[in-house]
Amino acid sequence: MSRVSRGLGRPLDLRSGRVDLSHGSGGRASAQLVEDLFLRAFDNEWLRVLDDQACLAPPPGRIVMATDSHVVTPLFFPGGDIGTLAVNGTVNDVAMSGARPLYLSAGFILEEGFPLADLKRIVDSMAAAAGAAGVAIVTGDTKVVEQGKGDGVFINTTGVGVLPPGVEISGRRARPGDAILVSGTIGDHGVAIMSRRENLEFETEVRSDCAALNGLVAAMLASGARLHVLRDPTRGGVATTLNEIARQSGVGMMLEESALPVDPAVAAACEFLGLDPLYVANEGKLLAICPAADAAALLAAMQAHPLGRRAARIGTVVQDPDQFVQMTTVLGGRRIVDWLAGEQLPRIC
Repeated sequence: MSRVSRGLGRPLDLRSGRVDLSHGSGGRASAQLVEDLFLRAFDNEWLRVLDDQACLAPPPGRIVMATDSHVVTPLFFPGGDIGTLAVNGTVNDVAMSGARPLYLSAGFILEEGFPLADLKRIVDSMAAAAGAAGVAIVTGDTKVVEQGKGDGVFINTTGVGVLPPGVEISGRRARPGDAILVSGTIGDHGVAIMSRRENLEFETEVRSDCAALNGLVAAMLASGARLHVLRDPTRGGVATTLNEIARQSGVGMMLEESALPVDPAVAAACEFLGLDPLYVANEGKLLAICPAADAAALLAAMQAHPLGRRAARIGTVVQDPDQFVQMTTVLGGRRIVDWLAGEQLPRIC
């Protein structure tokens, strides 16, 4: 069936065209946007139906669901863009339960005047990220706001996955004596965003670590190690995430500063900007807490995976009624690693 017989006009001008209010009207222009951009990039058996919902066969196991909204600025940064962030961020939220992510929805808030070429670039990034993660974008929505009332594009993604029987991973399950592991260098994403935002240049380009972690989680589960907690340390970084877990589980934590993996370029950038890498966002790293007896096996499994090559054991869960996160410094002293106060780096994800 031709476009004309379906009542659609000429294809979108994806080179020099711009979003206008008609693209959010629900009429012919909206249908063109869906067909020429979203359906072309995300095409699958569920989305192709073009209903207002996706009809999905329930898989065996428990359903896990997560949602996230993405307002990062700038929209494009070294190592990714808002599209890869929107897919990988929600995939990771589902995966941190031990579930296998299956489906995503995508909601777009577009600002009038936003270049269609940039929107295509973002949508193509989302399609590539979803393909790499093995998930399908099965439904979505688009709204357009007047120029000056948005910031180019905001994206909400909701993810659905399935959790196999016997897997119980939660921030409430950390126990005194457990080992704390991180899958790689910390602070990469936040510094990549800040360096682009402030037009800073370093000898080595700092790139975002944005990545889908479900493959790494699958390898960790396959190792046989007993995983108590998984969490991706995004806003607020490793420090805030560990404080959240300590509060959920009613425990304390003791970190070793010398064990923290920080890329030299990130460390230099943080020193220059007055930031602490412990509080800087990550988008492709995870924290894992497991019994100490399983730590070596789990660390080996992480280091064998491409996304965990620089994984390290960074501390121990301790008994502490005050639920403090502390750190032994390289000088042999101790300091409290408190919650993030305020917003260190706004609009980071």
